[in-house]
Order: sequence, then structure tokens, then C-alpha cells
Amino acid sequence: MLLERQWADAWHRLGLADSDTWRDRLLASYAEPARHYHTLQHLAECLALCDEFAHLAERPGEVAIALWFHDAVYQPPAKDNEARSAAWAGAALGEAGAARAVIDRVQALVMATARHDAPGEIDAALVIDIDLAILGANPHRFAQYEAQIRAEYGAVPPHLFQDKRRAVLAHFLARPALYTTPALRTRFEYQARKNLQGALGASLVTDANKLR
Repeated sequence: MLLERQWADAWHRLGLADSDTWRDRLLASYAEPARHYHTLQHLAECLALCDEFAHLAERPGEVAIALWFHDAVYQPPAKDNEARSAAWAGAALGEAGAARAVIDRVQALVMATARHDAPGEIDAALVIDIDLAILGANPHRFAQYEAQIRAEYGAVPPHLFQDKRRAVLAHFLARPALYTTPALRTRFEYQARKNLQGALGASLVTDANKLR
């Protein structure tokens, strides 16, 4: 199984023995029925990009482990998902005997996904860019992603969700660059801006139709 190999590879890069218990706990968490986007599909997409761009990382094993744990806990609209996910990572690394510096760096990488701000640190930039690569997916996958996000926030009234979602997408579109890592910017920036512009345009059309 690809995910099992990627899990083992990540730990071996750190010189640590992996834990089937933590792997299985993570796989079960990503497979929770309330999830629609933050699922095994998203995890697999992130890890595939991690494998492809690992050569850009200063500490590729830490980047890989951070991506494994970055959505370990996901309960919309909770505000502490990243903090709780980072705690999972810290517990797993601690049990494996990782040095405190390694634990701190991995937890910081997980926490970097909370705001997706462009950082100056190479590994944090790579983790964030991989997490945001979905914005630059092909139109079919991006439309699926948008539907999946809506499903995760199914309890939020449509008008409120639309307003909040529009603000999030507009925030990303207003950034001078969506991606900090040059290689990922080359791969995803153009399509991401097209996707965001299309989603925002569709949202405005929906609002206009409501006023008729």
C-alpha cells in the first residue's frame, strides 16, 4: 500500500522507527465520515507532491511527517484543529524518541497550515504550498474540492457560508503570489488564479440571481 510505504519512508528519513499504531490512528482519522475534503484523498495528494518536491526541503523527513499530521484533527468550525494536530505529531515523535528540536520544528510546520501565510523558512513554505496546491488543480478537481468544502460545512446556512467562502477565496486571490516555492508557483499559480476567479465570479452570479 502506497500510504504505508510513504509513512515508513518519512520515519526512516528521520532515523526513527515508525509506529503502526499512529499510522492506523491517522488513517482512521482521515477516513472519518464527517470529512469530505480533509480526507485520505487530500492526504494522498499532499504526500505525492511531497515525494516529488522532497529535494527542495531542508529536512524532507520533517516535511513529510508534518503533512501526515497537518489535518490529523479536523472538526469544522473548530479553531484549534491545527494545535490539536500538532499535539498528535508531538506525541508520536516523542514516543519514537525524537529530539526536542525535531518535535518543535514538526509542530511548527503543522501550525503553519493554520494561516497559510507566506513564511521565510523553506520547509514551512513547502508544507503550505503543498497544502494549497488544490487551488491550482485542474478545473474538475477544483470544482470537486469546492463541493467537498461545502459538504464539510453543511451545518452552516448557505448565505453565511457563501459570504465567508467568498472572503477566503478573495483573500488568496489578492496575494501577490499564492505560492512561495518557485517550483510550485510555476506548476500551480496560473491555474489557481483562474480557479479562484471562476469561483468568485460564480458566487457573484448566484448573489445576483437571488436579487431578481
